[in-house]
Amino acid sequence: MTHDDVQRWLDRYIAAWRSYDSAEITDLFAENATYRYHPWDDDAVVGRDAIDEQWREDKDDPASWEAWYKPFAVEGDRAAVIGESRYTSPDGTLRDLYYNNWTVRFDADGRCVEFVEYFMELPERLKASHG
Repeated sequence: MTHDDVQRWLDRYIAAWRSYDSAEITDLFAENATYRYHPWDDDAVVGRDAIDEQWREDKDDPASWEAWYKPFAVEGDRAAVIGESRYTSPDGTLRDLYYNNWTVRFDADGRCVEFVEYFMELPERLKASHG
């Protein structure tokens, strides 16, 4: 994988999150991929169909968020990713801001086989200065 390959995958990830289209979601992941929302999760979501089902179970309104992610480092089939996920209220004020770090491993077809999220939420006391 190259930085460009990973960036294309990340762009597709954002598009799939926005659309919640099953074909777009499952195309990101290998058949037996694992997805952990926290590095300490013992019970990863396993399999692209399960990942698709879990994503679509708890949808974010596409108008409520913006996100960007980019590869920080790529080595072989592994990438470290950084980015932000910003959620706003209907009136446009900042609701939540997450700083994201992900570790992602890919197969030979460029599908994710292992995904782990490490994220931090902006503290409430700082939200007014980031809105």
